[in-house]
This record gives sequence, structure tokens and C-alpha cells, in this order.
Amino acid sequence: MRFLSTSLGRVLSTVPSTALIVVALISGCAVVPQAPTTLPADIPEIRPGSGVLSGYLPRADLPDSLALLPEPPADGSAASALDQAAFQAAMSLRGSPRWDMAARDNELQFPRAADTFSCALDLPISESGTPHVNMLLRRTLADAGLSTYRAKDRYQRARPFVRNQVTTCVPQEEAKLAKDGSYPSGHSALGWAWALILAELSPERADRLLARGYAFGQSRVVCGVHWQSDVDAGRVMGSAAVAKLHSDPVFRAQLDAARLEVARVRASGLRASGDCVGEAVVMKVAR
Repeated sequence: MRFLSTSLGRVLSTVPSTALIVVALISGCAVVPQAPTTLPADIPEIRPGSGVLSGYLPRADLPDSLALLPEPPADGSAASALDQAAFQAAMSLRGSPRWDMAARDNELQFPRAADTFSCALDLPISESGTPHVNMLLRRTLADAGLSTYRAKDRYQRARPFVRNQVTTCVPQEEAKLAKDGSYPSGHSALGWAWALILAELSPERADRLLARGYAFGQSRVVCGVHWQSDVDAGRVMGSAAVAKLHSDPVFRAQLDAARLEVARVRASGLRASGDCVGEAVVMKVAR
């Protein structure tokens, strides 16, 4: 087998590419790479009708939030008092542009969710224009978000709007959120994971992307649906999910394809639309 591989290397420059594929298949010494799908219909949903695509990782391979995170702050503790202070500070933002951003950041349904990082990336993100980037976001949403659930289900921490009897920036979702554990924050996990992944695709914009990912998590505090410690723990799980994802060959192949895609679209001169200057100003509030 070693001799055959060496022989193939010697004739590499003289054999047509189509013939090389045939030889590789016959010899068994190489695998013809296949680009990961960009069609949502090819990927099952985590729950039929949810619109949330299955992640790259099997459930059993997700990071274990119970193993990685401490228990949430106990009632009456100094850490719990800090959480309450952060909640009270965020109350002053109700009705402000930062409050409006927090409501938009709650949106995880595509295609609307694809716009979240467009300004930070300075490129429009869509299924048609950047299909590999879009698929990375859609599938890693499940990987990062679901990684929080072992701890969520164990601790069943009450959310700040429940504890303080106030409304949130997403009143239509309060009944559902009240039944879902607050610690750690799934939104913060996936938002931070998205920021890390996009920073790999466009390292020259890493600071802007990470700042947007950080603001995405803080939006949960502004909205009143998570405590600050929930958000901090969510970022840990987002980082853990991205670390695990790099062991998956399909994720890595999609990441490589997305990197080329970003370079191609950027070279075309296409830029993000929308009020990106205004977004940057609003992001500085409630850091």
C-alpha cells in the first residue's frame, strides 16, 4: 500500500483529475471529499415542526453541563445578590433601543435569525447567498443550545421575571419560559458559539463578532428572562460545544467550505445592509 501511494504521488502531475478519482477509488488509498449539504431539507429537525435542525454532534457527545458547571447561586448568597442587582440595573432599559435589541435577539427561527451577526460579519447571511455559513448557524444552534439541558433539567432555577413578577421583552413566550430552567442560558450558549465560529471564518473581524456574541448573551439579562450567572454559564457551554464540534469531520468540512464562501462574497464587494452603525452604538449599553 505504501508503494502504491508513492507511485500515485509520482504521477500526480501527469494524470487528469478525473482519472485520479477513479484510481483513488480503485486503490482504496484515498477518499473523494464531498461537500456537506446546504439544504435544510436534508437534515432532520430535532422535533418535527420545530424548524430547528439537528446538530452535528450526537446527543451523547454533547458537552456535559452538569460536569462542567457549578451549581447556580443559592438563595441568599452573595452571588445571588449580584444577580438581583444586575436584574434591577437592566430594568432601567425597558422601552429603550437596547430593550428592542434584546427582543430581536430572542429570535432563533431562520431566516430571521441569520441577520443577527450580519453587521458584525459585514456580510449578509442567507440560505441563498451564504449557504454554508447559514447551515453552520442552523446546525450549531442545536449543538450549543442542547448542551445546557442536563443542568437546566437538574436545577430548574426560576427565572428573574418569575421571581420578580414583571413582564419581559417577549411576553408571548413567558408561559413557556416559566416552565424551562433558567440555568444555564441556552441562548447565551448558542450566541457565543456562533460568535466563535464566525470569528474563525473571518478572523479580521473577530473583535466585532465576539462583541456581538457577548451582547447577544447580555440581551437575556436586559429582557428579564435570565440571571447574569445563567448567561455567564451559557458562554462556558458555548465554548465547550465549539471545542467538541472541531472533532466532527462534517462540521470541519462545512467550516472550510464556509470560509471560502465568506472570502468569495467579501471579494465581490457585497456588504451587510441595515443600520450597522446604530447597532454598534446600542451594543455598548448594558455590557
